[in-house]
Amino acid sequence: MFIGFDYGTANCSVATIQNNQTKLLKLEGDNTFIPSALCAPTREAVSEYLFRIWGVQPSTDINERLLHTAISYNREEDIDVDAESMTFGQAALNMYIEDPEEVYYVKSPKSFLGVSGLRDVQVSLFEDLVTAMMKNIKNNAEQELQQDITSTVIGRPINFQGAASDEANAQAISILSRAAMRVGFKNIEFQFEPVAAGLDFEQTLTEDKTVLIVDIGGGTTDCSMIQMGPSWREHHDRTKGILSHSGSRIGGNDLDIYLAHRQFMPLLGSQSRTHKGLELPMTQFWNPIAINNIVAQLDFFGFGNRKHLMQMLNDTQEPEKVARLIKLYDEKLSYKLLRDAEQTKIALSEYAEQAVDLSYLDEGLTLNISQQCLAEAIAKPQENINKLIKEAIVQAGTTPDIIYVTGGSARSPILRSALQQQLPNIEIVGGNYFGSVTAGLAHWANYCFG
Repeated sequence: MFIGFDYGTANCSVATIQNNQTKLLKLEGDNTFIPSALCAPTREAVSEYLFRIWGVQPSTDINERLLHTAISYNREEDIDVDAESMTFGQAALNMYIEDPEEVYYVKSPKSFLGVSGLRDVQVSLFEDLVTAMMKNIKNNAEQELQQDITSTVIGRPINFQGAASDEANAQAISILSRAAMRVGFKNIEFQFEPVAAGLDFEQTLTEDKTVLIVDIGGGTTDCSMIQMGPSWREHHDRTKGILSHSGSRIGGNDLDIYLAHRQFMPLLGSQSRTHKGLELPMTQFWNPIAINNIVAQLDFFGFGNRKHLMQMLNDTQEPEKVARLIKLYDEKLSYKLLRDAEQTKIALSEYAEQAVDLSYLDEGLTLNISQQCLAEAIAKPQENINKLIKEAIVQAGTTPDIIYVTGGSARSPILRSALQQQLPNIEIVGGNYFGSVTAGLAHWANYCFG
């Protein structure tokens, strides 16, 4: 049995082909999408859980050493790893929100897979995280299908990092490949996510078109100019029809971060000044919400940073605001704050204004945000997305007949409006914003393994 596997930054989903139709499989209750999140008692519990509960073997000597270290640590800390120790998706988020200080919570590990400078043990840790999430998804998919799944096509962005780096892409693909093998996939292929989205859209075309696919995912934005339509459907090698690719690490997570930085962080002191009139260090307000930046997170939540925050509290003219920042530090509330930014962004796709309850930072603290506030906050990532679109068009040497947008953030009327201004008089269409990549991967898996 085969599946198309969208291991996404924000959400994961899988699909297969049944009766010539794509079928998304249930991954969390009745939901066919599961948030890309994991929660465990400790970081070390992940490695032990894989081995002890699921029987997943280490893939390298480093993974094996990581496992032995994890088991020793958990024994010393009197932590019992059992079948209930690890949760995924929305259940993981719920557990984190219930007690953020007492759990190990990870969101969007895909964002880190291509990071340069990772030590071998860090690469192994990310591999274990991906393996655990893939194993949970594969188990749930097999339960619905009542069949073993042995083959998969996994989606991948054009570039896992901001710049086109062969080394970063190779590292990320290696992690995903080893994880997929460890959970039991025997046959593994990869396909570019925007190409996969195009394959799904192609099923609706009645004549050949040159299509610009703009896939704004949780962690990356990818653009591909592809020739497609009825005469292309039977071409198993689509290389000649792919006119250009561009992609970068700009996605829905970045929109959330920029919104939180522009609108939320002033309430935590980001525009406050010292008694001498100096601005407070901006990194102390960017690093806590930069959840896709390992170094920034380590710098902010490092043990030694608390004394710097306390010094800021003494120096500032608005100590009540910096006190909220210290509470965010002490209670590890970054993911909760970013979750509120994400929910606000989603709500502003439909409503002109949204109220945000931030009482977990300070009793009675609320904030009203408008669509205009959102547009101003995300101006920089929007500009970068525009550059990717221009790059794809320049590479292709032609303008598209039609623009197909997909990915969760593509629902935003702000982004759609900017795209229409950039390419006026070209039709913009959107399909299943969350499922098009998965469906296209299933079509490609049907070609590869069907």
